[in-house]
Amino acid sequence: MKRCITALVAVGVTAFVCSAALTSAADAQISDDVVKIGVMTDMSSVYADGTGKGSLTAAQMAAEDFGGTVKGKKIEIIGADHQNKPDVGVSIARTWYDNDHVDAIADVPTSSIALAVSTITREKNKVFLVSGGGTSDLTGPQCSPNTIHWTYDTYALSNVAGRAMLERGEDTWFFLTADYAFGQALERDATNVVKKGGDKVLGSVRHPLNSSDFASFLVQAQASKAKVIAFANAGGDASNAAKQANEFGIVAGGQKILALLMSVTDAHALGLQYGQGLILTEGFYWNKDAETRAFSKRFFDRIGRMPTMYQAGVYSAVTHYLKAIDAAGTDEAKTVIAKMKATPVNDFFAHGGKIREDGRMVHDMYLVQLKTPAESKSDWDIYNVLATIPGDQAFRPLNEGNCPLVQK
Repeated sequence: MKRCITALVAVGVTAFVCSAALTSAADAQISDDVVKIGVMTDMSSVYADGTGKGSLTAAQMAAEDFGGTVKGKKIEIIGADHQNKPDVGVSIARTWYDNDHVDAIADVPTSSIALAVSTITREKNKVFLVSGGGTSDLTGPQCSPNTIHWTYDTYALSNVAGRAMLERGEDTWFFLTADYAFGQALERDATNVVKKGGDKVLGSVRHPLNSSDFASFLVQAQASKAKVIAFANAGGDASNAAKQANEFGIVAGGQKILALLMSVTDAHALGLQYGQGLILTEGFYWNKDAETRAFSKRFFDRIGRMPTMYQAGVYSAVTHYLKAIDAAGTDEAKTVIAKMKATPVNDFFAHGGKIREDGRMVHDMYLVQLKTPAESKSDWDIYNVLATIPGDQAFRPLNEGNCPLVQK
């Protein structure tokens, strides 16, 4: 039986992926005779460099490295651009599950979309592998037995970098926050870290997603006299805000800038001239060791940029999912997720990683600082790793998330 499947692989581009699927009684446990994974991502907006084409490529690399088949059935990777619009993301998810026989959705930057896709995935009994979406609510009040949160979350970002700043005596904070689910969750989690440390939040201001002019927001932050101006945003918003803060003389005036989320592509776009000394949290760094460098070189050869933690996380999550299907002998969602949770994660992304009952994949996180131009030895040599934070210290404790799946 031969079939062709239409897949959105880039903005405005449609490709046809055709596969010959041979049915047999021995392989009846793989639904529709194919394992199909949809990478829903941002191909055209503020998160495109950190996710986008790179996330789709990472999933394709995982499928290729697995041999292109699992239990004798073809692995298909398709992609689509959600345009950072929840209604678009919801439409794609429903079409993929209802019409295109997609078994799992991966990546999904933009937390508002990730939360909606998580709900749909549970309704359809499929699998959701979140890498780009960050809100900690995905493993908190809105946790799902069908969702695994792989790469990072707002709690870990706030906890690792926030505590580091507090330990340095930076005890008054002001937040510059992206006005949607991710930014709000990041500000909330960071505020909790600050208050637990006995320190003060002096105020906050919210900006629209994908802003270009941060002048009015930065003036308010500067006027607060807070020791730390924390950016609760990401992607181009984070790098643009950091650059403009430098141009406003905020750093020269003695206030510290903390980027609660900034990927390696954002930092590279910002440049060490503007970003030097900036402290942030990472879930992956391409230059950490021989394993990360080997994967990153292969990725760079295809994309022309080093991988972000979101893109490396997509590769790791998809690979672990395929291993679980191979071990379980089926792609039935609940069986596969149970196998994933029972199996430690050991690859270049995580060593000894574990998936908890709330869906959180717990792994080491890294406190990093942007190098000075003089310290950098090559174009992408931009981080000093200050500390490795064990996963059980970086991520929210299981009993504090209010996930309904967690036994009291």
